[in-house]
Amino acid sequence: MGRFKTYTLGCKVNQYETEAVEEMLEKEGYVHDDSMDVDLAIINTCTVTNESDRKSRQIIRRHKRENPHCKVVVLGCYAQVSAEEVAKIEGVDLVLGTKDRAALPGYIDALFQGAEQIVHVRAHEQGEDFEHLKIKEIEDHTRAYMKVQDGCNQYCSYCIIPYARGFIRSRDMADATEEAKRLAESGFKEIVLTGIHVGSYGKDLAEDVSLIDLIEAMDRVEGIERIRLSSIEPMTITDDFLDRVAKLKSFMPHFHLSLQSGGEKTLREMNRNYSPEEYRDTVQRIRRVFPDVGLTTDVIVGFPGEGEDDFGESLDFVEEMGFSRLHVFPYSMRKNTPASKRTDQIPGPVKKERAARMIALGDRMASDFVKERIGKTYPVLFEEKKDGKNYGYTPNYIYLAVEGKEDLRNTLQYVTIEGESGGEITGRIRKEHANGLSVL
Repeated sequence: MGRFKTYTLGCKVNQYETEAVEEMLEKEGYVHDDSMDVDLAIINTCTVTNESDRKSRQIIRRHKRENPHCKVVVLGCYAQVSAEEVAKIEGVDLVLGTKDRAALPGYIDALFQGAEQIVHVRAHEQGEDFEHLKIKEIEDHTRAYMKVQDGCNQYCSYCIIPYARGFIRSRDMADATEEAKRLAESGFKEIVLTGIHVGSYGKDLAEDVSLIDLIEAMDRVEGIERIRLSSIEPMTITDDFLDRVAKLKSFMPHFHLSLQSGGEKTLREMNRNYSPEEYRDTVQRIRRVFPDVGLTTDVIVGFPGEGEDDFGESLDFVEEMGFSRLHVFPYSMRKNTPASKRTDQIPGPVKKERAARMIALGDRMASDFVKERIGKTYPVLFEEKKDGKNYGYTPNYIYLAVEGKEDLRNTLQYVTIEGESGGEITGRIRKEHANGLSVL
């Protein structure tokens, strides 16, 4: 029927949804093709920052310039909150936001039958159901992202995502478990539970379930040897949560624990629901249960009103936490959010300088985290083979390389960390651990 190409910007939820759309179209007879010479281009957009919007527009224009006869479909968060703006971009044939994706094949058929530009973007409503976009066949049979939640009710003062994704919606636990079983039967060993605000899982469901109940259900699925979480809030990590995940054979000791700022005033004005002290307490409790844990986080610098002292407080707090990896974002003004209306915006050069300082700290912490583990041996699930090396992750999320001709993809091997070389963390296989592998 035609060949299509996809582009994905933004988070793991978007990646999951793009893969579901690909499978949906392939069932309709379309052929997935990574070349530019296709009949249809689908751009799944992100709007978390101004840069995300810019990249989305850039991809749309570039693809239409290089292939003017191609139909262009724009999905996702940018399309949801700025439908009119997206529709005005030259060459856009279909605008579809973050809901009603099941209708996509019908709209595409209409385009190829001569329909004019279609804009179908509906506002999210309280109480709407979780939209099921299932994936049965994924090419990379190692790690699967499973979307179990959508939407967010937090309304942080800087964030546009609740407007793009709507209110919280959770996937039925039995349905999620069935997908995990299908993934295991297809050869996947690791599942990453993902969502827009995954810690709120279950709060909208009639049955009395929460994220920890879902994790325990995943742990009981035969063949799933590793379970990870996407970003979660510190207040999700209760003592009960830690007690229960510590007993699971497949839960990996890695938390992407959302921070955004280590400054007390800044956190309060961001409308985050925790203080630095509460965050510190959560980290201490995690490390008591998982002493070798990998802790990663996101930090925003240059939030409106963030003085030099506030930034210094955030910098000191981040260093105290000793993260294994840090993602740094200069504050980006998003229209109609409370933070965008403030008059005390931080100049661009100041945000750039603060971001550089925070990134340098993050690089040093990441290096220290690895150096402290040189000589330690971990089970590694290998995911990629290239240039004579196999690449995979330790349980605490260290990405390392092992030289060798053998293709180790989708196998668990014990690896001793040797150090860093050429920008890569290197290790060697411990042959004496070839039998009796454990993921703990």
